[in-house]
Amino acid sequence: MISSFSAIRSYSQLIEKAPPSPVTVIAPPSDTVNALISISDIIITGYKKTKPYIIQREVPFKKGEYLLYSKLHEKLSLCKQQLMNTTLFVDVDVKPVALDSSHIFIFIDVKERWYLFPIPYFKIVSRNFNTWWVEEDHNFNRVEYGLKFMQNNVSGRNDHLNLWFISGFTQQFSLRYDNPNIDNKLKHGINIGFGFRRNRELNYGMDSTKPNKIGFVKQDNRFIIKQNYVDFAYTYRPAIRTRHTIKASYASIGIDDLVLKLNPNYLASQAKRLRYADLSYNLSYSNLDYIPYPLKGFAGDATIYKRFGKNANMWQLSGRGNYNIKFSPTSFIQLQATGLLRFPFNQPYISNGLMGSTDFYMRGLEYYVIEGVAGGVARATVKKEILSFNLRNPIASKTYDKIPFRVFLKGYVDLGYSYTPNYGISRLNNRLLRTWGAGIDIVTFYDIVLRFEYSFNQLGDQGLFFHTQNDW
Repeated sequence: MISSFSAIRSYSQLIEKAPPSPVTVIAPPSDTVNALISISDIIITGYKKTKPYIIQREVPFKKGEYLLYSKLHEKLSLCKQQLMNTTLFVDVDVKPVALDSSHIFIFIDVKERWYLFPIPYFKIVSRNFNTWWVEEDHNFNRVEYGLKFMQNNVSGRNDHLNLWFISGFTQQFSLRYDNPNIDNKLKHGINIGFGFRRNRELNYGMDSTKPNKIGFVKQDNRFIIKQNYVDFAYTYRPAIRTRHTIKASYASIGIDDLVLKLNPNYLASQAKRLRYADLSYNLSYSNLDYIPYPLKGFAGDATIYKRFGKNANMWQLSGRGNYNIKFSPTSFIQLQATGLLRFPFNQPYISNGLMGSTDFYMRGLEYYVIEGVAGGVARATVKKEILSFNLRNPIASKTYDKIPFRVFLKGYVDLGYSYTPNYGISRLNNRLLRTWGAGIDIVTFYDIVLRFEYSFNQLGDQGLFFHTQNDW
């Protein structure tokens, strides 16, 4: 065994002389399959705001633990992956340094993100950039602007405080606090928020003269919809990859007589106001190498949801899956699927959105809205990394002196289906939908992903589309 004096002396030497890059200065043992290596200690550096036990929660090994030499590289990679996926850091460096032939120190150096973002807010409220630019003639009446104040890692426990003051298309105020680690074991969390919003313009329903196009109504002198809400969620994370969430909320929505005239079933039959409570349970699992742009691993979730209230009765079941395969050093396959079922089938317009009006869509059908009470989308994407480079940051920064860029070329095929009992003039409901195309993805720091896609659909449409949101 190593004496305490020797270990302390080795600490100071290793901290001063630790290698600048994540290399393993360990001579391979003769038995590389069964040989064990002891972790004498884990040294974490670089953090200022984050509590050390929040970092340690994500580290897949402990001081005094014995590891198989053959599993060491895998564990080091997993450590970096799990720390990066906390979204607390812009970079993580994990490296082992030999103390002797069977003992090592693990050095973990983190670079914290900027956590305070009092930034101007600007957002296009259309379904996507192309709809705003082409169909709406880049009308600035259809944008939101204001101040979005975000304080991440408020107490160093990966908690978040968001305060929004929004004007423009929507006048909105919201306050939200999220703390995933409220207990000493870091397994329980809470999320609470409230706010209100009101609009002078509203998509009242589908345009009866244009298949799968939304109709809008606007009043310059008054608000035609007002909403208030409050919600609370409890989260339980028993292990690194699995999370349970129970959420309860209450909301009140009121609409103008003009909306009621255009669509009597917007909230419910002839209803001008709707008050309801929601209760949901979500189970999620994530084992991805990098959540904002995964190239390896699987993630999935399932949700059961119930809405209560007068003129508000709905059950909803939904699920998603995202499977990523690396089949060469720079080539990847991504398989995605999502589905949703609501019942009873006869739902008011506000509860009838599916593709294009919720958070999933088919590439190549961005200009269309496809309502429904049941449906899903399946995607297959092949990616090839064609460029990887760094640019010097023109702004002096201790965190990022260089800005990384990765560029991927991709091809894809999407299949989808949406069922509605109210078929109307829709060309896209109750039939198999197909789209395909190719594009380029650009991934850079702070989880920014830019997607440029040239897509085709079975209606004969084609075009270039731009997206910035995360892909499920």
